[in-house]
Amino acid sequence: MEKGKQKKAIYKKWWFWLIVVIALGAIGSAMGGNDTAADDKKNTEAVETKDKAKDEAKKKEEKAAEEKKAEEKKKEDSVPSEYKSALKKAEQYSSMMKMSKAGIYDQLTSEAGEKFSAEAGKYAVDNLKADYNANALAKAEDYQKSMAMAPEAIRDQLTSSAGEKFTAEEADYAIKNLSK
Repeated sequence: MEKGKQKKAIYKKWWFWLIVVIALGAIGSAMGGNDTAADDKKNTEAVETKDKAKDEAKKKEEKAAEEKKAEEKKKEDSVPSEYKSALKKAEQYSSMMKMSKAGIYDQLTSEAGEKFSAEAGKYAVDNLKADYNANALAKAEDYQKSMAMAPEAIRDQLTSSAGEKFTAEEADYAIKNLSK
């Protein structure tokens, strides 16, 4: 009878190996888990620090932009209505009639023109965003097409004090870029 009922060694039983695997897994997790948690915490802190820095920089940029807008609005509000009107007229003269800076100023301040004050005229031409080279070229093309003028005659007309009053540089640009 003793031969049939021999006990298996403990390491040959399935439940023993299950317990060993679970125990090793628990020990491995406990030992390795701390490093991962610490690394994750460091990484999270680094990302949060970068995000905070980006947020602060963005807030500073937004604040600076708001201050600039407020300053421009304040500056615009402090501009007299006569100056604003002169600037609007100057924009029309530049975009529609392709006038020079001096021509616009003269038209704005002339008794036969708009009759703005000299200060309003100066404000208008100083704050006008115009491409006077393009205006000179447009005038030169008009003279070439409608009056069949020679390039030197066009240059004289563009720079004449009785004519368009463009600068010599603007007239040179126009003549240089005139279609042949």
